Amino acid sequence: MLIEEQLLLSYGAETEDLDSSHVIFEEGSTPKFYYQIVKGRIKLNHYDEDGKELILAILNKGLSVCELLLFIDEKYPVNAITFEETTVLKLPKSDFIRLLDENVQVSRDINKFLSERLYFKYIMLENNTSLRPDVRIKGALNYQKSFSDNQQQFSFEVPLTRKDIASITALRVETVIRTIKKLEREGFLKIINRKIFV
Repeated sequence: MLIEEQLLLSYGAETEDLDSSHVIFEEGSTPKFYYQIVKGRIKLNHYDEDGKELILAILNKGLSVCELLLFIDEKYPVNAITFEETTVLKLPKSDFIRLLDENVQVSRDINKFLSERLYFKYIMLENNTSLRPDVRIKGALNYQKSFSDNQQQFSFEVPLTRKDIASITALRVETVIRTIKKLEREGFLKIINRKIFV
């Protein structure tokens, strides 16, 4: 958990239960709340001019949602949409800033988290410029695993379908399927009951 639930609640956070495919915020809207996932998953996506979805991140329990935009005066560059039934804690921006001002360690933890996310985004961006599908897919899977506390090989079940991976890497689904089989033969990942483990 990025910020303890009780601390968020003590600063006025409210719990919201959201259905699958619920739009939390849309690209171009103004950030007004800090969101933290209690259960479920949220995707951050963008649609290109042809309407094709590009998934930029998938966020799981304990993570915050686009909190970096609460520190600057910019609009959301992405949509946030639930993958499944999801519960979030929602705290107004002014209360979130007050929480950070009054809790130095939490502020440091947020800074560390933002730095880690930025680092892995750079790595993923570098991988996505590669012409090699295996480099793109490895980068996307390593980015997803970076959110996990357990970094041992094959310890992380990737919460993505082959179609999701295609959306993240801007590859065709057929290319993703073929490349994942190749990466399994090479020992980079394991497939157990159609689930990918890295």
